[in-house]
Amino acid sequence: MKFDDLDLKMRVYETSHDRCVLPNMYIVARIDGRSFTKLTKEVHKFNAPFDERFRDLMVETVKHLMNCGFNVIYGYTESDEISLLFNHNETAFGRKTRKFISILAGEASAKFSSLLGDVGAFDCRLSELPNKQLVQDYFRWRNEDAHRNALNAHCYWRLRKDNLSQGEATSKIEGLSIAAKNELLYQYGINFNELPNWQKRGIGVYWKDVKKEGFNPKTNQTVLVDKRELYTDFELPMRDDYNQFVKTLMEKHEDPIVI
Repeated sequence: MKFDDLDLKMRVYETSHDRCVLPNMYIVARIDGRSFTKLTKEVHKFNAPFDERFRDLMVETVKHLMNCGFNVIYGYTESDEISLLFNHNETAFGRKTRKFISILAGEASAKFSSLLGDVGAFDCRLSELPNKQLVQDYFRWRNEDAHRNALNAHCYWRLRKDNLSQGEATSKIEGLSIAAKNELLYQYGINFNELPNWQKRGIGVYWKDVKKEGFNPKTNQTVLVDKRELYTDFELPMRDDYNQFVKTLMEKHEDPIVI
């Protein structure tokens, strides 16, 4: 059998189940660390509950994903997860879901591993959302998840430092209200509201237009030029203000309406 015939015969088994995200659907990817509790608490022993070194590894991984061939307008990270919002009209790889999932998981794993100096693996899933409100709701969901996880983590690790076992610490905070968890921390001299916002709200990465000094060889002069660069936001808003923040970002990247 000729190679071209063999190629056609076998390639169908790779592509017969391909599916693509429909036009006009918003795409959000969520990339999660695999077995990161063991990696970060046992193998590399980052500070608990939050470590700026680990935070910075995640931020750099987000930036890499926003520069690896897709048109990503917003990246968000909390804990060991990353969410990416793609331009509404993204057409990379014909919008094939398998390409998005495999490339993003691979790129995240490769970048994080190279930064850490050890193997860190990520998986990936896609949300296909039909309107702007659901996109806002998705990111608000992750933002509020960050807040809930931060409160639980600070309670848990404060109790662990007080020599409670894993089971005892988990049992003590299980079923407690938000107010009771805040009170628990307050008894240890910790005001949850005064902790760094990046721990409670997550971190955003998005494009900003900035002025940079350049050199014009024709005029032999220093000039200011417009450049686009990634900005890391450690002070994200919450609740309705965060919805508005995401909405504004989306509108900024919409294609202009031609009349």
